[in-house]
Amino acid sequence: MIRMTEPSKITSVPDHQPAAGGIAARARASVGPKYLTGLNPEQREAVETLDGPVLVLAGAGTGKTRVLTTRIAHILSQGRARPAEILSVTFTNKAAREMKHRLGQMLGHAVEGMPWLGTFHSIGGRILRFHAELAQLKSNFTVLDVDDQVRLLKQLLQAENIDDKRWPARMLAGLIDGWKNRGLMPSQVPSGEAAMFANGKGGKLYASYQERLKILNAADFGDLLLENIRIFREHPDILRQYQQRFKFILVDEYQDTNVAQYLWLRLLSQAPSKPAAQAVIPERLEDNCESDEPDASHQPEMTERAAIAAAPSGPTKNICCVGDDDQSIYGWRGAEVDNILRFDHDFPGAKVIRLERNYRSTGHILAAASHLIAHNEGRLGKTLRTEDHDGEKVTVTGSWDSEEEARGIGEEIEQIQRQGEKLNEIAILVRASYQMREFEDRFVTLGLPYRVIGGPRFYERAEIRDALAYLRVINSPADDLAFERIVNVPKRGLGDATIQMLHDHARKRRIPLFEAARAVIETDELKPKARGSLRDVVAQFDRWRAQREVTAHTDLAQIVLDESGYTEMWQKDRSADAAGRLENLKELVRSMEEFENLQGFLEHISLVMDREGGAEDDAVSLMTLHSAKGLEFDNVFLPGWEEGLFPSQRTLDEQGRAGLEEERRLGHVGLTRARRRAMIYFATNRRIHGTWSTTIPSRFLDELPAANVEITESKGGSAWGGTGGYGASRFDDMEAFGSTYSTPGWQRAQANRNRGGGRNGGGGRGGFEEEAGSFSSSSSPGPDFGSFSSRRRGPLTIEGELVAKSTGTTSEFSVSDRVFHQKFGYGRVTKIDGNKLTIAFDKAGEKKVVDSFVQRA
Repeated sequence: MIRMTEPSKITSVPDHQPAAGGIAARARASVGPKYLTGLNPEQREAVETLDGPVLVLAGAGTGKTRVLTTRIAHILSQGRARPAEILSVTFTNKAAREMKHRLGQMLGHAVEGMPWLGTFHSIGGRILRFHAELAQLKSNFTVLDVDDQVRLLKQLLQAENIDDKRWPARMLAGLIDGWKNRGLMPSQVPSGEAAMFANGKGGKLYASYQERLKILNAADFGDLLLENIRIFREHPDILRQYQQRFKFILVDEYQDTNVAQYLWLRLLSQAPSKPAAQAVIPERLEDNCESDEPDASHQPEMTERAAIAAAPSGPTKNICCVGDDDQSIYGWRGAEVDNILRFDHDFPGAKVIRLERNYRSTGHILAAASHLIAHNEGRLGKTLRTEDHDGEKVTVTGSWDSEEEARGIGEEIEQIQRQGEKLNEIAILVRASYQMREFEDRFVTLGLPYRVIGGPRFYERAEIRDALAYLRVINSPADDLAFERIVNVPKRGLGDATIQMLHDHARKRRIPLFEAARAVIETDELKPKARGSLRDVVAQFDRWRAQREVTAHTDLAQIVLDESGYTEMWQKDRSADAAGRLENLKELVRSMEEFENLQGFLEHISLVMDREGGAEDDAVSLMTLHSAKGLEFDNVFLPGWEEGLFPSQRTLDEQGRAGLEEERRLGHVGLTRARRRAMIYFATNRRIHGTWSTTIPSRFLDELPAANVEITESKGGSAWGGTGGYGASRFDDMEAFGSTYSTPGWQRAQANRNRGGGRNGGGGRGGFEEEAGSFSSSSSPGPDFGSFSSRRRGPLTIEGELVAKSTGTTSEFSVSDRVFHQKFGYGRVTKIDGNKLTIAFDKAGEKKVVDSFVQRA
């Protein structure tokens, strides 16, 4: 039996709260959220400091991504905001996806309802689509890619009667992109900058371009933020709505923001000053905006920050920016390191939290990187440290030339591989893409698999393929694929119709395209302009093929690139990558020096091009320093640390001290990619702008701490070439010098010869023998090296057969035959020359045509 107590007689029990400092309170505190487990004190402070502006200075390898995602998880778990009230901005879609994935793992469920986690441009696009009418657009506007943008600008240049060869559309696109990155509307472009294009018409063309975009209901990537900024400034009620919505703002890689991104954030990060107006912002917007990142090929100049003066001042909300001023390396595409350096000025009362505990690299690597970057004046200051062991010291190795540098690194990689380490944990980080060529060739020789990160392999680049196609046609006139690739490169007015005609004729006669072109130019099949262009192409190849017999293949390659107009085409191109393409072409010509003749070089290329491998294969990673940011490897090779190459002379000339500091930051990034070993190389001699030059080691080497650096000897051969058993230097190719002189270099060469130190024991090829008449006499004090380059080798073997000849076949037609031609109609044969017919057409008059294009009437 259950006895019930009357309610009036029940004694109430007071609510219990654990006593401060008691067992229950301490036990509950020890549990805490699981996502906070494993954070170091600085990371935890960055996660739990939710109120007010916060700058997290996160050095390389200090776990910044974890801090950013954990901070969002903490905001959500503490109930400080709903997912739709957090604005989290990244630079890439990949980073945004990774952040969502990590949040799901931390919170134990999928992260939904976060429409404002994405890239600057994807979020800006969402906002612009909802308020499109305020930008004279419709909500279904198109986002133009770079190619569409250039085509539109070409139309505008033609309308203004501006020579697009002198003032390329791509150059104007780069200027407009730079202005938009700085938050400048057409009316705000400084007159001096507007005068940089088409004799002062740059500003007018920018305005016309914007007007045309509105008519087409289109925007480019720059507009996705620029129009946001304009709408926010002109419509404060809309700005207040977004300010009220976003209770927390988080920004990743803040050091890489440009002026427009900075202005956009400043506007949104201000606390709303008064109640919102009627504007309505939906909880969730359609994600129908283009989310790809903007093209990075343009290089806008960042010469002033006048637009920032328009940014609002006043109280700020909870904004947290994560970044590293020591890793700001994208100034060439508009990034402003000043944005992070002036954070405490822009956001008064900001708390700065430094993450200095590195979880990636060993002690010696961190000490070297920290000592190097400490020479920069424009930085907030922090020192990376590790609780790991010191590990191996950073090594610095000197080489005689870039070839020995590649050999030495190849030997080192093979040794690492023999120790059982994976090639995937090895990376070579170069300052300029043309440096990759020698490493690629060396790896093919050694049979080492490799992959190029952030771009195609050297021989797969478009400009290299084009140049090789010219050489292939010279070597083999029957190479139809090569001929078709370059017959209209540069543009010669030989369009698809002409190419199709050549194909038709070649197929009917069973001859190569080149011979089909030779036949067609002797007829009236083509219009005069196209016929003249094709005749010039055929004549050029005939001339080059004749020169091949008496001209060194390296000189021939340079002649072909110049006479074909291919070099001039890239010289006139004002795009950001044109200079790099020209450097690659020079490197291609230089690479041919190692081969006896053109045939041998092309055979080598076929081996290089034939090598394929998937991304999952074990392979060495080859990339530029700019492409390496965010990556890490056990072993990192850093070649080319020489003045002029690194730091880049071009950067120093264009940007002065600011450029030097960005180059130094690039060195810091390169060093901190290494977990266990960082190996720096420099060469005493390197080919720069097509000429061998003696270089001096980079100033950055003297900025490394001696206690953390070890000097090592190159494994690629002796510093003076040919005596160390690793192969000869490039001077070993000289069979003789025509005169003697008493320079130290000559004395060493003579000593090598006397010791039998040449490639062939000092005699013949590879030695240094005196031989009368080897060089022509000259009044100059030293030997005439130019005459060596002009000395010609005869071909070793000439084999082959004449594939086709237009006049070597007998036509099946006879004089007076009645024939029909699809273009010219009916006519009668009046003369026959091989397979070429002269026909008197009834309406078109007398024409010369190839017999395969006519049929009996």
